[in-house]
Amino acid sequence: MTTRGIEVLKKLNIPYQVVTYDHKEKGAKYAAQALDLPPEVVIKSLVFRADDGSFIFALMSGDGSVSEKKLACASHHKRIVPAGPRDAQRIMGYPVGGISPLGAKKELPLFLDVAIAAHEEAVINAGVRGTLLRLKTADLIAVTQATVADIRIE
Repeated sequence: MTTRGIEVLKKLNIPYQVVTYDHKEKGAKYAAQALDLPPEVVIKSLVFRADDGSFIFALMSGDGSVSEKKLACASHHKRIVPAGPRDAQRIMGYPVGGISPLGAKKELPLFLDVAIAAHEEAVINAGVRGTLLRLKTADLIAVTQATVADIRIE
């Protein structure tokens, strides 16, 4: 089994592990529970629309929520709102519930919450529902060219 996200890691010789679970419901919290992993290392992939019509990609741990105000500030916008599922799927080229920051159809500015950067490993969507990738957080940041910022609701 391969996805565009897996192909990116293979091409760059970045070590990873494929982790699968029975996808009965959407969400990083459910995935973490199904895999018996701490929710702070299972990452949600979220797409937002900025006030200028552009899109932004945010990675947040399963136990957190993105502050639209902090993300807007970090991305130099006045306001951002969550993108609709249809837009997220169209722009990223992945199904909602399986959107990966790797191998997306369109590269977007990517913001990773600072709390994720504190963990040695991260678990992200591979590009299909029920399939995740475990890799070093430093590798994830490098390959996605993520901006690490405090984007979490306190």
